[in-house]
Amino acid sequence: QVHLVESGGGSVQAGGSRRLSCGASGFAYSPTSMAWFRQAPGKEREGVAGIDDSGNTNYSDSVKGRFTISKDNAKDFLYLQMNSLKPEDTAMYYCAADSSVDWASLAPAAYGYWGQGTQVTVSS
Repeated sequence: QVHLVESGGGSVQAGGSRRLSCGASGFAYSPTSMAWFRQAPGKEREGVAGIDDSGNTNYSDSVKGRFTISKDNAKDFLYLQMNSLKPEDTAMYYCAADSSVDWASLAPAAYGYWGQGTQVTVSS
């Protein structure tokens, strides 16, 4: 059974940094892509950053230059380093993975496995 468990959320002031982690287990085949999504109250879930099994990355325009996605294949962990945080980054952040996703897609419908989420709150 696949499990994705996020950690690292919390409260931070604007301009600060936060590092999210996602531990993955139970995959019969290694995911072809993993990604971070976020969802703020009253808004649709949006893709933030993705990475494929070749290490290619994909970022939304809203976080490009501020967030960095990476993964540790040996430990089956996915990370999101978030710098220069803004109040509009406040959201529940979710880790997602799948074994049949094209190049680091940021489309939520492409992913079949999701974590429970970790809340990030950025205060001004």
